[in-house]
Amino acid sequence: MKVCVIGLGYVGLPTAALLATKGMHVHGVETSGALVEAINGGSFTSVEPDLDLLVKSAVGSGNLVAALEPAAADVFILAVPTPILADRRGADLSSIEAACKSIALHLAPGNLVILESTVPVGTTERLAAWLGKLRADLTFRESDPDANDGNRIFIAHCPERVLPGRLLQELLENDRTVGGIDRPSARRARAFYAGFVHGEITLTNARTAELSKLVENAYRDVNIAFANELSMICDDLDIDVWDLIRLANQHPRVNVLTPSSGVGGHCIAVDPWFIVASSPARAKLIRTAREVNDSKPHHIVAKIRQAVGANKNAVIACLGLAFKPEVDDLRGSPALEIVQDLACDEKLKLLVVEPHIRELPVSLAALDNIKLVELDPALARADVVALLVNHRDFQAIDPVRLSTKVVVDTSGNLSAGG
Repeated sequence: MKVCVIGLGYVGLPTAALLATKGMHVHGVETSGALVEAINGGSFTSVEPDLDLLVKSAVGSGNLVAALEPAAADVFILAVPTPILADRRGADLSSIEAACKSIALHLAPGNLVILESTVPVGTTERLAAWLGKLRADLTFRESDPDANDGNRIFIAHCPERVLPGRLLQELLENDRTVGGIDRPSARRARAFYAGFVHGEITLTNARTAELSKLVENAYRDVNIAFANELSMICDDLDIDVWDLIRLANQHPRVNVLTPSSGVGGHCIAVDPWFIVASSPARAKLIRTAREVNDSKPHHIVAKIRQAVGANKNAVIACLGLAFKPEVDDLRGSPALEIVQDLACDEKLKLLVVEPHIRELPVSLAALDNIKLVELDPALARADVVALLVNHRDFQAIDPVRLSTKVVVDTSGNLSAGG
């Protein structure tokens, strides 16, 4: 089987490499020439466990080739970005539309096109319409589910359910939802995923599959918002939120999550807005949860400024920049937002500790009052220690080293914090 994967990002590349190791011939497409060269040249590196080894193995076997343009295939997988619009009223689908244009000339009867990108409801149908305009000689939907048109293309949506840090394991083991634009498309996509997925594969229609992925992340966002709102209430009432949650969770049917510095990344902080955009009058709880989580970084900044107090020349150790523990991904990171806000005060000296990156992002690198340093010198020099991301390296900090510091702990794991 020949598979063409459009987009070699955090989901597309692991998927392409995994399929290649399963014996499929995979043609990966990426707009970044540097990434294409790194993959094909064996110099690709990643903090994702075992991903670089899997990619090198797949390339070495001859089953994976990265390129700038698509090629003919039996299956086309679209795993391209769908960032939220600036006004939060939907997603930027330009990458999907561009992917449609790039594969249109390569389509042949019997091909399967799978959209894995997280998208607003109705996007898979729009994809079919775009392809239909580009290839009027092909059929993209069956009015009769039992019909057998030999000139058709099968189209389905199968959203990923993977966690950075466990990508390869979860690509294989997690259950998958397959939503076709019709039943034949759904069945064809299920047969494809059954070739490598160990979890259960459930069939539905494309619109339900699209909303299902959004609901999964919105559910998590709402629960995180409850914990984050509690933490802010506890700050107002001078109550230890960690002790409060521990006591509340003694109830057999209560499981309050752990507060944090906010919600980041490209999924949980984005996907709920797609639901709000689709039904703004109804999605009141989902909207409020998003607003609560978006407000948490500002609350943390205020706590750090309070900790600094009158010491306007304070040195602040900011522990963590990634959007979650044990990854190098800074996209939508609340920790990064906090550091950027603090860095606007030129009198403050910021020592950033992020064990998963080698240099500061462009937004911070040009500033004179901020440096990327190792943990030990940061703790030695800091007046204020702010735990922003709960990396394992930070969980092992000896409390004695914090006894003379003012600690702002967003995760409840520094015993000297509060």
